[in-house]
Formats: sequence, structure tokens, C-alpha cells
Amino acid sequence: MTANYLEHVNVTVKDTHSSAALLCRLFDWHIRWQGKAMEAGYTIHVGSEHSYIALYTQPGVKRSNADSYSTESQINHFGVVVDNLDAIEARVKQEGLTITSHADYEPGRRFYFDTPDGIEIEVISYS
Repeated sequence: MTANYLEHVNVTVKDTHSSAALLCRLFDWHIRWQGKAMEAGYTIHVGSEHSYIALYTQPGVKRSNADSYSTESQINHFGVVVDNLDAIEARVKQEGLTITSHADYEPGRRFYFDTPDGIEIEVISYS
């Protein structure tokens, strides 16, 4: 019997190609699939062999200014577990992105940053 696990999440972004390229550079992920999607859109699945983020766009995508933490049905952030937190933090800074906060508490260390699409990512290390 296989344990239940989260395979993917699907999120709308302005530019699937630049978003996928960024995530590949930061986390050593790869593109699992890409192609046409509903509503004349385009999707890229980026991640590892076991899980991924589906990046979706369509003509006329608009950015919301709503605070995800106070708006129902919004994703607040994605958590990505890494082996070397300091190395990933250096990559994030090299990309010109701003670290918004750090938190060191059991069971691990973490930091947060926003992608150019306004998606908050939490990077966690349990080592």
C-alpha cells in the first residue's frame, strides 16, 4: 500500500516560462511536462519525480492585490524542503529576490521570499 501524499498544486502565473526557469534554477528541479491548457492557456509542470507545481497562464491574467492570509481560498505559501538552506538562500539573493523573514524553531530552520509572481515560498531545512 502506498502512503497518501500531495502530488502537485496548480497556480496561475503571468509567465509560465520565466517562473519555471526560476524554480529550476533555485531548487534544481526540472520541467516534467508542458503544453496547451484550458481557456487558451499554457501550463508547465516543474518539480521532481514525485511532486511538482503546475504553473498555468492564460490571456488576460491579472494580479490580485488581495492579502492571501485574509482572503478565502487563496494559497498562502508553498514549503520546499532542502538539504542546504544557506546555499538556497544564496541562490535566492543571486536572483535579486528579497528574503522577507527567517525563522529558526523546531524541527528546523527556514526563510521566506516572494517570487516575481507574488507567490510566497517557505524554504525549510531539517538538517
